[in-house]
Amino acid sequence: MKIMKMPIAKSESGYSLLELMIASAIGVIVVMAMTQMFRVGMNATFTVTQRAETQENMRAAIELMTKDISMAGAGLPSGGLQLASGSGASKVACNQSGTCYVPADTYPTGNYMYGLLPGYGNGVENASVITSAPAAVNDSITSIYCDYNFPLTNFTFTFPSQTQATVALIAGPNSAMPENILAPGGLNVGDLLFFQVTTPGAGTAGSNQGTSAAQTAAVVAEITGLPSSTEILFAPADALNFNQTGPNSLANTIATLGSALGGGNTVTACRLKAVTYFLQVPPAGGTVQTPRLMRQVNGLTAVPVADNIINLQFSYDVISSTSGLMNANLSNPIAAGDSPALIQKVNIWIMGQSLTQGGTRSQSMYLASSVSAGNMSFCNSYSSNTTVCQ
Repeated sequence: MKIMKMPIAKSESGYSLLELMIASAIGVIVVMAMTQMFRVGMNATFTVTQRAETQENMRAAIELMTKDISMAGAGLPSGGLQLASGSGASKVACNQSGTCYVPADTYPTGNYMYGLLPGYGNGVENASVITSAPAAVNDSITSIYCDYNFPLTNFTFTFPSQTQATVALIAGPNSAMPENILAPGGLNVGDLLFFQVTTPGAGTAGSNQGTSAAQTAAVVAEITGLPSSTEILFAPADALNFNQTGPNSLANTIATLGSALGGGNTVTACRLKAVTYFLQVPPAGGTVQTPRLMRQVNGLTAVPVADNIINLQFSYDVISSTSGLMNANLSNPIAAGDSPALIQKVNIWIMGQSLTQGGTRSQSMYLASSVSAGNMSFCNSYSSNTTVCQ
């Protein structure tokens, strides 16, 4: 009889509960480490992206400001222009609806138009407080110059009345020049026109005294209406108070041009650009709540230039009219007794802040630049013991 042997089950070793717990703990640590590394990498990428975007935003703003400031004074008389003040001072940075964007909104020193108007401490619309800005002071700046992108030398101007000009195209115009004042980029209601009327000097027949010097009258007027491509209106009570008719206001106003015209007189014109930069904090309820840099031209509505600009400051290098020496980094040259006509350089500081949810990871940085005011008064400090400014 054959005896069957029963198979004997072999015992197999496995992981104990302790080993499984240790392995799981190690796995969790590895996953957490990888997650943390990924988070650090994402945060670094986010930070670099935010800083790059903020810097790019500020660079674009500074480039635009640099262009306008570098043109300051171009086409204006050397040293600036006295405006009429019989009906009060003319206004800066106001639009046609009566909104004035900066607190000190008139021309300084007896209504005088300089190529550059420093605006110390008045750089935020409605004097709003920007709590995220590290500096309490925000400035504005206004640059005034002739607009050579739309030259008016292609036209003649006649003045049938004290509040109206008639425009005629000069025969055989250059094809590269504008042929219509209402063409794209042309004139708008609220624009400032700068007229100069030159009267030739008169001599005495048979005398050896020669001829007297030519005389030039300079006038700035605000456009209040454009009925057609050949008519420009300059009605009084304009938004910027240039077309004055009050007592003692006839000098240097549009009302004097008609009487100044005559045989042999020449009228030249250009559109002025009075460009003001300031900060605006949009009112509650708007889609954008962060401060932004604004650009306003003549009597037109201001437009945004760059978002998330929280601080704007300027200082000026000015030649002293008394000592002839350079006064550098003046934040308020008018209060220091220096003339804005003698500004030689503008120093710009602008601070931007990145746009993030709640500002918990916002990036802030400054950019600085300097602009030479090449079209302002030239001062020669080397020819003699006294400084001569022209």
